[in-house]
Amino acid sequence: MYVMPAINMVATGKNIARLREAAGLSVKDLQEVFGFTTPQAIYKWQHGTAMPTIDNLVVLAAVLDVSIDEIIVTDFKNVRISA
Repeated sequence: MYVMPAINMVATGKNIARLREAAGLSVKDLQEVFGFTTPQAIYKWQHGTAMPTIDNLVVLAAVLDVSIDEIIVTDFKNVRISA
């Protein structure tokens, strides 16, 4: 039995929304930072239906003035690996 980390997308999305609000930024502000034509990607991140790419995660952490570890919420699950 191994304990494997897994990203909790819903909790991470809520975390992104909380950190964005704490930074005093709107969804529109982030949309402009990333150069997105619509805010849909940011809403998907916040609802946990999609994750930012690694590149976008690095930018998001810099804009929110936090580490990537402070954005991502990780759960741990027991996994059986058979040989």
